[in-house]
Amino acid sequence: MQPLRSSRVPFLSLLVGLLAVALLVGSPVAQAEPRVVTVPSAAAAAPAAAAKPFTQSAAWVYGRTAQGRDLVAYRVGNYDAKFTAMVVVGMHGNERGVGGISTGLRELAAAGRFSAVDLWIVPAYNPDGLVANRRQNSRGVDLNRNFPQNWRPLSGNYYSGSRAGSEVETANFMRVLDRVRPDLLLSFHQPLNGVDIDTKYPSWSRYVAEGLNLPLKNFNCGGVCSGTMTGWYNARYPGIAMTVEYGARPDPTYMRTHAPRRVAALLQRAGGAS
Repeated sequence: MQPLRSSRVPFLSLLVGLLAVALLVGSPVAQAEPRVVTVPSAAAAAPAAAAKPFTQSAAWVYGRTAQGRDLVAYRVGNYDAKFTAMVVVGMHGNERGVGGISTGLRELAAAGRFSAVDLWIVPAYNPDGLVANRRQNSRGVDLNRNFPQNWRPLSGNYYSGSRAGSEVETANFMRVLDRVRPDLLLSFHQPLNGVDIDTKYPSWSRYVAEGLNLPLKNFNCGGVCSGTMTGWYNARYPGIAMTVEYGARPDPTYMRTHAPRRVAALLQRAGGAS
């Protein structure tokens, strides 16, 4: 796999110029300061010349669902890194097979894996839907059709809500993205098994597809890809958001161990680690 710096030079140049904006992550979105827990690692006892342990972890409740469940994000890795990434899981409540990715990433973070990345993990974007094992939230809205970018009224399985941004999950997450502004956002889904190539920087899609060993695909959603989270982010911010899909029944062990390691490796390289 070619180094990210050589495969996406135009985008890196753009990010360097916008670094000051991308690092606006010092203040939490929630009203109260998040509780930060620093976990010691073996590197902490090493000589001063050794690598700094990157095991910071902050749990952040950034809002609540319509049914009152917490919306939680975890900030892990190196808070001083110049590369900020976000991983989103559980936007559709019936796509449980990808849930192990977030758990595996947090375990890797506790082991000091993210020296070059300021990483945000959203393990359950749609907690009410996950509990009910259904695609939509508790109000029957497909949250990936509820964002303001190209929003249009949809019904049935893709019901897009009464208006753009009508759902509390959407409104809260828009505020999160406005504050964090990740350089790279990966939104994990299933069952289409691929990485979306239809995004503003296709070179990034190729990089992610290679790193995760997934094919490149064009996810047109059968003509109903309106009001999506990735579309809204890509239109509004300099960073890039893309959809990553695994199959209908991904192996749980792979999703808990191998997939997170692949994600960690590509994020580290994107952050400049050798």
